[in-house]
Parts: sequence; C-alpha cells; structure tokens
Amino acid sequence: MSWQSYVDDHLIATGKICKAAIIGKQGGVWAASAGYDLSQAEQNFITQTAFTDPDTVRGGGITLNGFKFMTIQANPDEVIGRKGERGVFLIPTTQAILVGEYEGTPAGDGNVIVTKLADYLKGVGY
Repeated sequence: MSWQSYVDDHLIATGKICKAAIIGKQGGVWAASAGYDLSQAEQNFITQTAFTDPDTVRGGGITLNGFKFMTIQANPDEVIGRKGERGVFLIPTTQAILVGEYEGTPAGDGNVIVTKLADYLKGVGY
C-alpha cells in the first residue's frame, strides 16, 4: 500500500479527518491530502521541535498550512492543537509522524482515527 493510500483511505475517507499528512522523522512529506501544503519551516517544527521541546510548543502554538493552533497538549507521545472548531493531532510512529486535522467533528473521534493508524504503523515497524 502506498503512503498516499494511508492518508486517503485511513484518515480522510473516515470523514472525521479533513486534512492529513505523513511526515518522515528524518524529514520530507511522505504523503498529504490534496491542498495540504506544509512549508519547510512547518515540517521542521514537527520533526525537530514538536516532541522534544514542549515548552516552545505550548508557548508558540502549532502552525500548519499557514493556520495557527493553540497547543492543548505537548508530550513525546502526542501533540494536540485547537482553534475554534478546528483541531490537530500530531502522533509519532517509529519512522514517521502522522498529522491529522479535524473540523466540525468531535475531537475524540479524530483522535481515535489518527491513533488507530499510528498504532498500526508502529506494529508493522513504521
């Protein structure tokens, strides 16, 4: 299965996640939903800061695709942001980081979708 299929079929197709990406921990976007263009600075933040410097993440928020979220939670296992009806989950796996945004759906529903895929990828070594 291609990385794009994971984004399209396991995140976006659920109807709970509206924008998503899979980013390699060593850098680079492996796959992203249509129109979800993370800048190099946003990618660097995800791979280099989001899970290692929680104070910076909490203080500065999370900007993705030009939209800034307030940080709700920042720890080595998950970073959560929210602003209004929109929210985001950043969840690391062994080799990648999943990014899943939701809008207009309960946060818990979005979290379950992204976490489920992250757990699967960890289980198969990714």
